[in-house]
Amino acid sequence: MDFVSPVLYVASRICNCVGGRADHLRRLPQKLNSLRAAMEKLNNVYKDVKERVEREENLEKKRTHVVGGWMERVEAMEKEVNELLDRCDEEIQKKCLGIYCFKNCRATYKLAKMVPEKMDAVAELQSEGSNFQEVAVPLPSPRVIERPLDEKPVAGPDSPFREVWRYLQDKQVGTIGIYGMGGVGKTTLLKKINNKFLQSSIKAFDIVIWVVLSRPTDLERVQETILDRLGITDDRWKGREEEKKAQEIRRVLKTKNFVLLLDDIWEPLDLLRMGIPPLGDGNESKIVFTTRSEDVCRGMAARKSIKVECLEEKEALSLFQAKVGEDTLNSHPDIQKLAEMVAKECKGLPLALIVIARAMASAKTPEEWERNLQKLRMHPKDVAGTENDLFSVLAFSYDCLPDEATRSCFLYCTLFPEDYQIHSEPLIQLWIGEGFLDEYDDMQEARNQGGEIIQMLKRACLLEAVREGEYLKMHDVIRDMALWLACEKGKKKNKFVVKDGVGVIRAQEVEKWKDAQRISLWNETKIEELREPPQFPNTETLIGCSMMSTFPSGFFTNMSIIRVLDFSNNRTLKLLPAEIGNLATLQYLNLSCTRIIHLPIQLKNLKKLRFLILDWIFPLASLANLMVSSLSSLQLFSMKSLSSHPQMDEIMLLEELEQLEHINDISIRLTSIQSIQRLFESHKLTRTTKSLNLVQCKGVNQVQLLSLSCIKNLILVGCVELEEVKIIHFEKQVVPSKFHNPQCCFNHLLSVEINACKKLLNLNWLIHAAKLQSLGIQHCEIMEKVIEDERSEGSEIESGLSVFSRLIYLTLIDLSKLESIYGHALPFPSLKRIFVLGCPRLKKLPFDSNICMSKQLEKIMGEQEWWHGLGWEDQTVMHNLTPYFQPRRSL
Repeated sequence: MDFVSPVLYVASRICNCVGGRADHLRRLPQKLNSLRAAMEKLNNVYKDVKERVEREENLEKKRTHVVGGWMERVEAMEKEVNELLDRCDEEIQKKCLGIYCFKNCRATYKLAKMVPEKMDAVAELQSEGSNFQEVAVPLPSPRVIERPLDEKPVAGPDSPFREVWRYLQDKQVGTIGIYGMGGVGKTTLLKKINNKFLQSSIKAFDIVIWVVLSRPTDLERVQETILDRLGITDDRWKGREEEKKAQEIRRVLKTKNFVLLLDDIWEPLDLLRMGIPPLGDGNESKIVFTTRSEDVCRGMAARKSIKVECLEEKEALSLFQAKVGEDTLNSHPDIQKLAEMVAKECKGLPLALIVIARAMASAKTPEEWERNLQKLRMHPKDVAGTENDLFSVLAFSYDCLPDEATRSCFLYCTLFPEDYQIHSEPLIQLWIGEGFLDEYDDMQEARNQGGEIIQMLKRACLLEAVREGEYLKMHDVIRDMALWLACEKGKKKNKFVVKDGVGVIRAQEVEKWKDAQRISLWNETKIEELREPPQFPNTETLIGCSMMSTFPSGFFTNMSIIRVLDFSNNRTLKLLPAEIGNLATLQYLNLSCTRIIHLPIQLKNLKKLRFLILDWIFPLASLANLMVSSLSSLQLFSMKSLSSHPQMDEIMLLEELEQLEHINDISIRLTSIQSIQRLFESHKLTRTTKSLNLVQCKGVNQVQLLSLSCIKNLILVGCVELEEVKIIHFEKQVVPSKFHNPQCCFNHLLSVEINACKKLLNLNWLIHAAKLQSLGIQHCEIMEKVIEDERSEGSEIESGLSVFSRLIYLTLIDLSKLESIYGHALPFPSLKRIFVLGCPRLKKLPFDSNICMSKQLEKIMGEQEWWHGLGWEDQTVMHNLTPYFQPRRSL
């Protein structure tokens, strides 16, 4: 009977699997295959959606909540389906006697019923996933996005950063401009400011927006950068016109306190057109921008403009060493010192320091450093990286100059040696002589335009002002870049030849100059005697030659297009070659401060000469008859000096000048009463005389100035009988405080120097010199008052300017009886420096309280005893001026 039990067990199983359940159980394998297929399709849809999500997340978007929930449900569904499939497979493995026999038909039936339910759920998920239009949305904009900085930041001065940060917290300051030359660190400073807002304690602003500008300005790209930063969806602005984009930007920004950081602006931007709402309309928003031009700061109406300067020597060396690396610096004991020398050549310009350091990082021997140092000094473009990474970057400033004349004027400054301080007035004269300003017929207009160009170059940070702004200087790296440009980016090496202190130049070197357009020779630079006359068919300019006492024979023979010869300040030059008279194209000749005794008569052949400058040539005794009058194109003649030469026929010279048709600018020294009378007799001469030196004029006790209304500079030296300088037509009346004859107002007079005029009583006529900038009086023994009290009752000239309102420098030396400068107090808004020495009776300075408010005043120099003896009506003035006082020894 043992076989009965198994049979009964099987029979019971069969009984449980009959009826309606049998169909479910019979079709279970087929349903499981269908579920697997459906799940595989769902997984494929899941993978597609996931890939879309990941792509969007890489674009700094986040998945939508709907998509995120769907993906979680799919992942859960996959887990449930896999568990169901495993359980079903397990039951199928347990069945016996064919497909109808399951060990537990009831449990298997329940599993079988779940399969279509899962299939429906899987199908629903698949349908949902296949219909996603959007899987991710932009992330909420962070308040600040960090800007990467150098891992070893420049250890430069923090003062510009602190200054900008202070203004950002000042509610009265909306727009801040940061300017400086290319490569000086403006962008780095702006990045530091941006990253400062990351500090959690700084919550004043809702959003900080960073925009890098291009040249020329791409307004559409700028708008799109701002729209994207504000998180405004594409559908609101994509493909729409500029004004619609501006409206979207304005709509959002009007509700926020924002900081807009604009890097590298090349021209003033129309912020309203861009969509930026006006600052100050009940918000505390700020705009900070960087630029290379101070003009852009003005054009952007910056409330505060901050200049970024080059690094100090110690900071520059630190940056350079960090970029070179310790391994290289320690590879040989001599390299540390050589590194200091190389760093100095960069003159504190961070970009130059970084580029040169990068080039030197692999140089592990002193010989390599020495070779590269020589390259840097002589041919900087040959140092690796300087052309592409340094000069090309700096050259953008040159490219942005407004016209070819301004660019030519800038490149011309490279003709002066490194660190040379260029006097602005002679520089402008050279520019005019070169023809850069030929569009101006009037000499003064050309000079004015030259002055504008200088200001433009200074504001563009291509030139620096030195010595109270009268002189200019070009940063060494800017100069190297400009020479590279002048030589057509290095393609024509000898187009601009500039030699400074190189000793004797051999004939073979001179032969290479045949393509030179401009030649400049300075400081201990000489040319050896040449066997044959050199060829200079393309040379337009020859300047400097400061140590050449003579020129090689025939040196000037083959200069067919020369325009400018400037040998000024050559103290060794005594003889001018006669062949210069054959230079038919010459327009500018400057022989100032040489030792020339006679000028060759052949100079009369220079029919195109426009400028002849013979200042301070003390040995020059006379000029040949008819030489000056033969120069038919002459516009400017200058012969200033403080010495007298009895041999010089001044009257003849004046008469020859009067014959010149185009003359309009005369600077001259006169030494006799007859010469002065001849000058004042000529309307043409008085109208064109711009600078007059009266030196040791015997018999002159009075000078009448009415006819010199165009004069700019007046010097009286050693006129011991001179008692009065007066204005004609007013001999019988007191000169009024209001001047009603416009011709009698010396609107052009800028400088007056009086020295050793022992009988001169006063300078009352200065009340009419509205624009006087410099006044110096020395050794006038009986002068008691510069301007007498009765002349100072009114202190305004007809132009509305106060007396001395433009005065910058005041010098009073050895005036033993001087008691007063002016009858009452004046504001002196332009005054920078006062020098008083040997004036024991001068007990009061004519300053009112406004002098304390002047931002111009730099120093007051004089004897300590004199300063302590001054009387003050307002002690506040004295206390405020005391910090400016610098004691000097008595005479």
